[in-house]
Amino acid sequence: MGTDLNAPLGQNRKVRPARRRDFRSLLGYSFVSLCAVTVVGLSAWSALFPDDLTRAPEAPELAAKGAVSAGETSATAGTTEAAGRRKSPLRPDAALSGAHVEEMLTNDGATVTQYTPRSRESDGPAFINVGPVRGQDPRMAALPNDDLLEQGAHGRLPIVGPDGLKPMDQYARPWSGARGTRIALVVGGLGLSQTGTQRAIQGLPPEVTLGLAAAGNSLQRWMQDARRDGHEILLQIPMEPFDYPDNDPGPRALRVSLSATKNLAELHRSMGQITNYTGIMNYLGGRFLADADALEPVMRDIGKRGLLFLDDGTSAQSLSGTLAGAFDVPHGFADLIVDSELSRSAILRKLDELERIARRNGTAIGVASAFEESVAAIAEWMQEAGGRGIEFVGVSALVNDPQQN
Repeated sequence: MGTDLNAPLGQNRKVRPARRRDFRSLLGYSFVSLCAVTVVGLSAWSALFPDDLTRAPEAPELAAKGAVSAGETSATAGTTEAAGRRKSPLRPDAALSGAHVEEMLTNDGATVTQYTPRSRESDGPAFINVGPVRGQDPRMAALPNDDLLEQGAHGRLPIVGPDGLKPMDQYARPWSGARGTRIALVVGGLGLSQTGTQRAIQGLPPEVTLGLAAAGNSLQRWMQDARRDGHEILLQIPMEPFDYPDNDPGPRALRVSLSATKNLAELHRSMGQITNYTGIMNYLGGRFLADADALEPVMRDIGKRGLLFLDDGTSAQSLSGTLAGAFDVPHGFADLIVDSELSRSAILRKLDELERIARRNGTAIGVASAFEESVAAIAEWMQEAGGRGIEFVGVSALVNDPQQN
């Protein structure tokens, strides 16, 4: 038959001409392949050498020379650092941080700060400087901090340490820091009687601040015993009362009639007998405390040495608070003498009154002497008052410190 239906399959078909590959398509495939290879290569290079991608490009003239002189390096340093790594300005804490600080400017304009340890001068242990601290390790409480002492003509005298640490802070008794009702009790006259001194150190709770009389005996021994038991220490300096010489405060007393040089020499003789005390407390001294010319150089010296001054509150004419404020001396006034009447019941009533003052004002300072009746009554009352929410603290916690306010 003459139709295509009867023709054998696959025969008499038209032959199609061969397709020619488009040259533009070959170029497109080549470009895509080249891009893929480039991306893979850059990814591998950044993984193996990440610093090379963030490093500033080298100036052409430097690359050609291969090396530059010291002068040329400093001349191009600004240009190189502007596009790459640069040192950050010195920060206030950089000198103490122990870290090397660098800033890196990335290509998109972002700044990345990098901290790396500084090289150390030795292989010993590293110490972190946390600045001045309050209180002393109880195991070392009987030993002085040599950084807070200077050798003078009258012995070792307290000074502010090279890092600003004050004896008032170093030898202070730590406390909780809570702003509840707080009372500081100061028992003075230690060193005048061996029996009375032992009784006070052994019988009073460690929260009681002890005042060692400069005219006493074996003061270094009593200081060490008191510090081992956790007590804060004051040094009682004898001062001229209004009825002097009928009422004699004892040897090395500060007097209005003496020159400033002489009074400071007597003060330093007393100071040099012991260490580890937070401040000075007057013994008598109504007339001396009321004379601004006599008191001013003494108050200046106390403040310069990083000590506090506690006024026992017996003189209504005292100028200690006024002068302490003028010279930034940490200062406190006693609110009450708790053993003006020497009987157990009277002392307990005074202590109850001291508690009422503390609850009204938030804080209170009471002073007493190391009599047998006083020590027994104070120890008994403190045990009861502690159950009523009273916190007993060293006197340094309650003085007004202008540098801390």
